Amino acid sequence: MQPWNLLASDTVQGFIEEALTRKWDALQVSTALQKAGYSNEDRAAIMDYMALVPKFREKFCSGETISNVKTARNSANNENARGMFLLCDKLALEQSTAQDIGRWKANLWPCGNDATAKVHDLCCGMGGDSFYLPASLQLTGVDLDENRLAMYRHNLQAFGKNAGTICADVRSVEGAGSNGAQSLNSAQPAGNGMRADYFTIDPARRAIEGENQRDLRNLTPTLEEVVEISRHYRGGMAKLPPGYPPAEIPDRTEILFLGGHSDCRECLVLFGELAKHPDTVRAIIVGKAGETLAEWTRRRDRSLETLDDDLQGKLDRNDSLEGKDRTYRTATSRSDLPLGGIGKYIAEPAPVLIRSRLFSDAALAHDPDAHLISEGIAYVSSDKMLPAPGFSCYEVLAHTEIATGAVRSMLKEHDIGKITLKLRGVKLDPDAESKRLKLKGKNSAILFYTRFRGEKIAILAKKL
Repeated sequence: MQPWNLLASDTVQGFIEEALTRKWDALQVSTALQKAGYSNEDRAAIMDYMALVPKFREKFCSGETISNVKTARNSANNENARGMFLLCDKLALEQSTAQDIGRWKANLWPCGNDATAKVHDLCCGMGGDSFYLPASLQLTGVDLDENRLAMYRHNLQAFGKNAGTICADVRSVEGAGSNGAQSLNSAQPAGNGMRADYFTIDPARRAIEGENQRDLRNLTPTLEEVVEISRHYRGGMAKLPPGYPPAEIPDRTEILFLGGHSDCRECLVLFGELAKHPDTVRAIIVGKAGETLAEWTRRRDRSLETLDDDLQGKLDRNDSLEGKDRTYRTATSRSDLPLGGIGKYIAEPAPVLIRSRLFSDAALAHDPDAHLISEGIAYVSSDKMLPAPGFSCYEVLAHTEIATGAVRSMLKEHDIGKITLKLRGVKLDPDAESKRLKLKGKNSAILFYTRFRGEKIAILAKKL
């Protein structure tokens, strides 16, 4: 039996639900599976999968009501998705789009007379980019991995969609027509063949579980290949890592940075007819239900996407520089806010604003005198409070040099016994530093260890 057939069986899914409900530990699960006659290989597959069930339910199914695979074959009734089983492995789950971003992106797709368009989900994986697409769209998942295609079909059925699949290299599947790739699904719906109007693609970022892909250009397929793919469709979207070099993204596209309050999860590039506002950059904070909590837009400016030679030279020579001569480019470029002193407030821009380089516009809209306190570090100082959700704003209580005695004295003066330590431009162990400061006091506060005009500084503040 193929592993996905085993895991998708009613017997195994029933066993897993019982084990999770009863909160069995690993020994209890293994013992029960052995008594049930499963082989060592099958027991390992089931137990590995069980570890993913709570994770995919949280990522895709929290609060959602859709068809449960277990009952969809026998009735049209819906069940709460908290009891739903999807098929995935760890890598597919890690790389897939979560429900909040997926729901938000669903609004970018055609509606009205074009609502029944055909869509290729290229590099489809377990199907995260197809789960929340409008039901009227005709979907086809394309992948080279037959196991991933099995996941895709199973999972799309769980979401009440009857999607086809194609086993092919996505670089050979053109929206303009067939070139010989073979469908794995003999029951593929009519119209869900090789031809399609639109595409969505999530290029592979790493090949093995847990791999840290530091070279963001090392995607499969590459962005250059994605651009070539886009020429064969009326429009489409490509999901890139949020730190992807924006200078490499072609003109006439629309660039969106998507995330929640505390993260930026993807850089979404829109092509063709899906790029309703070409040559613009947008930053969007998305709520848990996929709603827009805040949005900022600017015309694309390529001067914001590259560094001048002087700053690039400093960054390249950082290992040999010290103190104020060292450049700490954690989030910004030469074109950001001007430098200034430490004002009444210090603010952290939302990650989507930092990645999109829109935080300067957002800050100046509320305080024309907003500024940075050190080159290349995204802490904004102002005399007016910068609003949420674009900024987490703190009132400055005091500041001093980063020296144990000076910081202790500052904390004692404000009766601080509990701190949250935030670091930018300074490297140290937060736990060890907290012990070294020997905190005593009734109050709690935020302690920033950062840079002021290149020199180390400790800023004491309270959250507003």
